[in-house]
Parts: sequence; C-alpha cells; structure tokens
Amino acid sequence: MTPTRLNVLVYTGTGTTSESVRQCMHSLRRLLSPNYAVIPVSESVILKEPWAPTCALLVVPGGADLGYCRVLNGEGNRRISEFVRRGGAYLGLCAGAYYGSSRCEFEVGNKPLEVVGSRELGFFPGTCRGGAFQGFEYHSERGARAAVLRVTEGAFRENLAETFASYYNGGGVFVDAGKITAPNEVEVLASYEDDVDVDGGHGKAALVLCRVGHGLALLSGPHPEFAPANLSPQPGIPEYADLVSRLQEDDDARFNFLGACLGKLGLEVSAENAALPTLSDIHLSAVDSSHVSELLCAWADVIDKENNGEYIKGEGDTFRIQSDQDGLPVRDLLRALHGAGDHHHPTGETGIIDYSTITKHIVAHENAPPTTEMTPRFNHGLYYSSLDRFQRIEEGAETWGNVFMYGDVVTSTNSLLEKNPKFMAKLPTGFTFSASTQVAGRGRGTNVWLAPPGGLMFSTIINHPAYLAASRPVVFIQYIAAIAIVEAIQSYDVGYENLPIKLKWPNDIYALDPTKPASSKTYVKIGGILSQCGYSDGSYQIVLGIGINAINPRPTTSISDLLPPGASPLRIETLLARILARLESLHAQFRREGFTEKLERRYYRHWLHTGQAISLEAEGGVGARVLGITRDWGMLEVEEMDAEGRGTGKTWTLQSDENSFDFWTGLVRRKR
Repeated sequence: MTPTRLNVLVYTGTGTTSESVRQCMHSLRRLLSPNYAVIPVSESVILKEPWAPTCALLVVPGGADLGYCRVLNGEGNRRISEFVRRGGAYLGLCAGAYYGSSRCEFEVGNKPLEVVGSRELGFFPGTCRGGAFQGFEYHSERGARAAVLRVTEGAFRENLAETFASYYNGGGVFVDAGKITAPNEVEVLASYEDDVDVDGGHGKAALVLCRVGHGLALLSGPHPEFAPANLSPQPGIPEYADLVSRLQEDDDARFNFLGACLGKLGLEVSAENAALPTLSDIHLSAVDSSHVSELLCAWADVIDKENNGEYIKGEGDTFRIQSDQDGLPVRDLLRALHGAGDHHHPTGETGIIDYSTITKHIVAHENAPPTTEMTPRFNHGLYYSSLDRFQRIEEGAETWGNVFMYGDVVTSTNSLLEKNPKFMAKLPTGFTFSASTQVAGRGRGTNVWLAPPGGLMFSTIINHPAYLAASRPVVFIQYIAAIAIVEAIQSYDVGYENLPIKLKWPNDIYALDPTKPASSKTYVKIGGILSQCGYSDGSYQIVLGIGINAINPRPTTSISDLLPPGASPLRIETLLARILARLESLHAQFRREGFTEKLERRYYRHWLHTGQAISLEAEGGVGARVLGITRDWGMLEVEEMDAEGRGTGKTWTLQSDENSFDFWTGLVRRKR
C-alpha cells in the first residue's frame, strides 16, 4: 500500500554544507523516487510550516552542528522531537548525528576546532565523540578518508556485505552505544573496523538506531550517502585519488547498505536504482502553426546568433532555438527508439547533474505539432482536438493553450518561465508549458522536488493589466484556478461528476482518501497551485503553476484511484485541455465582473473550511471559526469564539503569505 507520509525533508539551512546537501539529495532520490518526494527545506520551514503530518523522514546532513543549534534550539527542536516521538523518523549524518545525540564532544583539546556541550534532541542518550579519526579541517578534504565499516551481524534482513568502505570526514563514534538498554533502546548497525583516535568506550559504534517514543532516529558518524562519482578531484591532496578509487570498489555495497538503513527507518525503498533523468528537448507548437512563426518573430530582438545557432540568454537559463525543419533532434530520436522511460545520464554515470548549466533546446514546430514518436508521453493531436472541443462549449474560451510548449523532462515549468523575464516577456496570455517529469519542481517557499511521470504539471502565463489591480486583485487568480481545476475534473466525463475533490485554503487540492472508510472523512492532497507574479510593461505577468496527481501510481493518491467502475480512463492531454478552457472562461468572467458572489459560491461549494474551528497562535491560541475569504483582497476571515463556541463578533483577516494553515490540527501559525 502507498505510504501515507510521502515527503522526505532534507534540512538545507544554517550550518549545512552545500556538498553534504547535494550528496544527500542525490542518493535519497535514487533510492526513494518515485515512492517519496525528496524536498530541501530551510529552518524557516521547520519553524513555521505544518510539515510533520506529511513527512516520512527528516534528514539533517553534514556541516557544523553549532549552526543547527543557533537556529533550531527551542521551538525547532521541540517540533522535531515531537515529530519523532509521535512516530516520525530522523536521519542524522555526521554533524546531524552529533546534533541528534545528548552530548557532542568534538576535537576536545584542539582549541581552534573544539565543540563541547549538551544537545536538546538527545535521540542517542549518550555522547557522540569525534573526530573518530584525526586530521579534520573545515572546508577541506584533507581529513577525508575511506573508513571501513563492519555491519553488525543480524542487524539487517538484507544480505549485505560484512564490511565496506564509506566516505568519512569528521564524524564521531557513539560512546558505549552497545551497553545502553531499555527504556532508551539503541541498536548498533555498524562499527568502525579500524582503531579510532578517540575513546569510544565499549565498542566503536559508527551508526546507531535509536527508538524514541513511537519513532526512530538513525545517526551516522560517516557519510554512507556520499557517492564517489560525485566527489570532485583534489589535485592538492595526492592521496585523494586513491580514496575515491577505494570508495568506488565498494560503491554497490555502500549503496545497498544505505538502502537497508532507510528500510530500518520504515521507508519503502525503490526496487530499482532510480537513475536521475536528463533533460529532454522542449517542443513549441500551436493549434495554428503560424502562431509559432509569430512568436519566433517576437523573440527576434532577444535572440543572439552564435556558432551557427540561435540562443536566448535568459536571466536564469540559456535556450537554443531550432526549427523542426532541421530534423528530429538526436536526443528525442534516441528516446523514441529506446522507449519513453530511457532517461539515463548520457555518460552512464550517476553523478550529480547541475541542470542550471545545461542549455535548454527548444524545437519550434512551424509546420505541424510533434508526432507521438517525438513525444511518446504526450499526444499533441489528442490535446489540440480536446482543446478545440472544450473551447466550443465554454463561454469566453478561445485562445488559452493554443500556443503550447511541452518537454518530457524539464527542470521546472514555473522556474523556466518566471526566472527568465527576457524569455517570458514576449509570451501571450494563455501560453502554456507542460512537462511529464520535473527534476526541480517548484512549490511554495523554497520547496523543490522531483515530480515523476503520471502527474499533470503545467504553467500558464496570465498578463493582468495594472489598471485592474485595485478592482480585480491578482490574489484571486489562485482562487479561480482552484475552481477551474475541480470543475474541470468533475465535468471531464460521465462518472467523474461525484468525485470527492475539495479545496484547502489557499491553494491545495484534496480528495477523500480512497484507502480509508468514507465515514472517516480522511483527505489526501492530490494537487496544488503556485502563483508567481512579476511586472512588465503595464501588466502584472503571472506564472500560474498547477500540479495534479492524475494517473501516477506513486508517490500518492491520484485521480485515477478515485474513479468508479466503468468510468472512462483519464488522459493527461484531455484533462489539461479541460482545465485550460474552464480557466479561461472563469478568468474572462473575473475580468468583467470581479470576484462576484456567484464566483464566491462556486468556490465555497468545494472548499473544506466552512465553519471550521481553529486556533490562532499569534493571538495566544484564541479559538476562532472560519467565516470565508474576503471579496475585496481575498484574505481568510475568521471570528473569535467564546468558551461555549459562540461568535463574539471580533474578526481577523489573514493573508496566506503571512500565515500557514494546518488543516488537520486547525492551527493557524504566523510565519516568522
């Protein structure tokens, strides 16, 4: 059964090193995709957002744990500890392991490096002492080594190598770990094979699994998440090449061991090693191919000609523009020959890919849309015919989606538009960009993750005139988008009209969990909306990003899971066309009339919050109930309740950008 907690959160805030974060994200995505979304989060998310209910694992990687203490001591650690004790899982790597112990003793007596003190989390009820091996230097590989680990006999169900080499740089040993008994149950998973340079007490424990309340914490002194393919050459360290070579010899054993560790934490590890996908070509087409030529002409003043190629050098990315008349691009030809699922790194390696440095190729189809051989995961013919059908039945729907861009694998449809104003400035309202896989999908705040195939992911440009900003505030765009999504799904075909899909303020799409009894009223997230706004030439230019779990079997519930017997199968192309037609019609109505009472009723028909009892943390935990959203500026309006649950008449209006709303606990928390 699909796990109910679907996010693996990797702390990337104060104290972490970029290399530790990159290695951690890389290995976890290879092991856990597509069963989980591996998402980087800052300290602000830990402190402000309601992350715990959907989190399967919180990871604190390497760095310097004093930085963690500085920003997370107190409230942050309280939330982390509560998450674990209530059944969550914590993975601390190197500095994250020191941080997860009751006491940290690092380089005692070495004054420039010495760090000694108690730690609040205390998952390991003892001391983590290091460095286990001498020679550590901050921001250097001089102290790195290939530490041989011995796996504790009987600790894993998997058939693992008895010993293997793991990257090590400054980690600790868990003092007397083998002697700790209940109620603080600690299991030693692996020990250092070589003698350590500090007193480890009884044993040389390198990795420990600690039971904490109903949850688990796995702490590791070395770095089993570091892949040798991702280590950078160090010409100034003569022995470093031998270190990498030694790690490479044992890389399969290391990778299997890390997967087994994640299994010990209760995670469902992927059956196959998930190679990270490479970027595909992006196909630009239109219902009328002349619109492609018109857009190319509009881009003329921002196109640079170099090395027999035409480029748009955007602020965040570089795009190469080529015509379909040049022939089927090599990358797509290989993909068509070997199957849509073949997205391995072109060198066959599994190293970290810096997608920001890769030129994005846009193939302009000036004669006809791409064939299914070019885009096996997306049928352009079905999309355009569906769009024409829905535009005929939706009042005011005429142009949105007519000019369309699609990539099988892209970084992020939202980011490629929003982060490149030079590229985006020439795009018309309704221009839509969709992808089957996103390797850096965008969410609220700084959330980024890999979005696997099977989801409907797209971004649409909306140019909103500045003179309408007062009477037609931009904030309502996300509300009309939410209406459009639910109504489009429920009007998709016969059998869809009663699908139990709802809206969570301000921009999430939920559905009744089909794995739970309907009477339990248990909801699961199936989609979200991200609205990003800029200003250009007298208009607010909105990039409206929408992601919906449509037909994907993992990592969570999709629309297909909700369908009754006999309902027609959902097609991504048709659903995209249905949403765009309904969204254009609603936007036209909004521009004419504003967010009227009629639109308001359509919104409330689907949302989860009418009369919901909540607590306002910023007001001392005062009890309140949800009234609705204000029609002037789209804020959440709540009314104070007395001890008997009666309204007092005192109201507050809350902005989504300043408050987070935990629907499950009814807690509204002000963002710091």
